[in-house]
Amino acid sequence: MKKITIFITIFIAITIKTNAQIPNNGFEDWTNMGSYYNPDLWSCLNDTTALASTFTCEKGTPGNPGNYYLKLTSKTVAGFGVVPGVAVSGIINPATMEPESGFAYSLRSANLTGKWQHMIFGTSQGFIDVQLTRWDVPTLTRVVVASKHYNLTGMSMSWNTFTIPLTYVDGNYPDSCIITLSASGSSPTNDDYLWVDNLSFSGSVPVGISEMNISNITSIYPNPASDVVTLEINNASYEDMELTIYTTTGVLVKSELLKYNQQQINVADLSNGIYTVTLQSKNWKENQQLIIQR
Repeated sequence: MKKITIFITIFIAITIKTNAQIPNNGFEDWTNMGSYYNPDLWSCLNDTTALASTFTCEKGTPGNPGNYYLKLTSKTVAGFGVVPGVAVSGIINPATMEPESGFAYSLRSANLTGKWQHMIFGTSQGFIDVQLTRWDVPTLTRVVVASKHYNLTGMSMSWNTFTIPLTYVDGNYPDSCIITLSASGSSPTNDDYLWVDNLSFSGSVPVGISEMNISNITSIYPNPASDVVTLEINNASYEDMELTIYTTTGVLVKSELLKYNQQQINVADLSNGIYTVTLQSKNWKENQQLIIQR
């Protein structure tokens, strides 16, 4: 019995540790693709731009700490224009440059922390986007537990520590996480850069705690969706209610004023990927995650 108890304790500890780590968080592990390197367990656009021998995601050295860091640089690529330096902790859609999936993560962390350097040469600031989600069995939809889209400000030309607080909108544990790092916003400029190292989560938010006003909770289904989504809004007033949909890079792709009791939105024109749906009236504002998958 003692051996079994010890085994279970060790197994639980290993499981918690496994689900508490950001894959390759220090960017020490890279795969040699021949003429370039890709960061292990992260996706970038190098495979797409390789034919032009131009790479927006590179292995920088020395790290802070360690040997290497992630070096993202927006670059002019023949046939593509300026391609943003972007990396996703999972799978990225090279056509839309949007994340499609992330990694297993089951803790209610309070902050994303790390080291960075960044600078832009135009007007479109880069960003860091974090999404903690869970699969909701009763509704068969993916629900946002916490998120943060953090637009960079100013410049940081030496290594500095950053802390990005997450905003919780659901009181349950997540099961997945997607982190998107981008050197530029929606209008990238050649040579915009974002260097990142030593990513980790810190702090914790108790189960049951969220910052959303429960009277305004909105359900969006099906999610993932393909052509049409249905809205269920627990809010009596539809007066001047606006719906906007943004990509994770901050590009506005849909905007409309909702009619009274309108429940369905056509999303057939949206490409596969992850989007942020914002509903706003005079008295409240709410964000939801929407996944388009066909």
